[in-house]
Amino acid sequence: MTLALNLGQRGQGNVWPNPAVGCVIVNNSRIVGRGWTQPGGRPHAEAMALGQAGAQSKNATAYVTLEPCAHHGATSPCAEAFIAAGISRCVVAVIDPDPRVSGAGIAEMEAAGIQVSLGCMTEQATAAHRGFFNRVVKGRPRVTLKLAMSVDGRIATHAGESKWITGMEARRDVHSLRACHDAVLVGSGTVRADDPSLTARGLGHISQPIRIVASTNLDFLGTALKNSRDIAPLWVCHGPNAVGIDAWRVACDQLLEVPMNADAELDVTAMVQSLAAEGLTSVFCEGGGSLAASLLKAGLVDDLVVYTAGLALGSDGLAGVANLGVERLQEVGRFTLASWRKIGTDTRQHWRQH
Repeated sequence: MTLALNLGQRGQGNVWPNPAVGCVIVNNSRIVGRGWTQPGGRPHAEAMALGQAGAQSKNATAYVTLEPCAHHGATSPCAEAFIAAGISRCVVAVIDPDPRVSGAGIAEMEAAGIQVSLGCMTEQATAAHRGFFNRVVKGRPRVTLKLAMSVDGRIATHAGESKWITGMEARRDVHSLRACHDAVLVGSGTVRADDPSLTARGLGHISQPIRIVASTNLDFLGTALKNSRDIAPLWVCHGPNAVGIDAWRVACDQLLEVPMNADAELDVTAMVQSLAAEGLTSVFCEGGGSLAASLLKAGLVDDLVVYTAGLALGSDGLAGVANLGVERLQEVGRFTLASWRKIGTDTRQHWRQH
């Protein structure tokens, strides 16, 4: 199952709206088939592993990180494929919460005589599939908020300079995180300040994440984003009264209108729900401070990744998170530290919301 989970990671960021599943088939204590969900979501991991195993699938054991599907869609159900191939035992990490599956895959295999073992490495599999689970259960993608800050929590000097607070190794790590999410999200203020391309670079030929800009009034240029649409798609979320919509229909690949909240800001809850409706399962938010604060206030941040550099910028520097209006500590949701490590001259902390 550990191998299946590692294989499934290969699909992170490029299989949406499907889950990134891994599958290993073992016969007589020998691995005869390995598979993971392919770019675009098909073939499924099970089909890939069965194709590799061939006739050796008969009387074999399949290890799969998510319950095999039982519904007919663009492909035949994986549960049926296991039955047809003669799999004798199936070890499943976690049940698929999709109502079209949710136990039906297991029931179908058991009815056909396959011995099903459920619950192997469930915690790890649940974490691996959290984006897909979020979309199915909560109607929104998994949101990761990234902050690259000084030791005193600043993301830029008082003059707005932010390149580069962290070192090269940390920036390379950010690119790898971009690549394992379906989309990268920033606010229009970040685009105005930095004119970023938001592509994942230095990783060879990979499937690029969707780039998304949240902008109430569409008041930004985004030259680098527009000029790199041949590399990665560009989506824009905007308010109902934004100007220049017709021009942006040509300049981006997807325009999504988002309602405003009581504070005359984009309703970020509605925004991420609309992204889930488009099929996205994981979003990597890279700022700025106002968007970070909006996501935190709405309780939408599932993972918080903080890079800290060994310098101080002072209270006149730009804060990593804008005002939250917190008066009492009891009002604030706490994250649990999932990992900490040194990257070059910086540190990276991964905090997880439970």
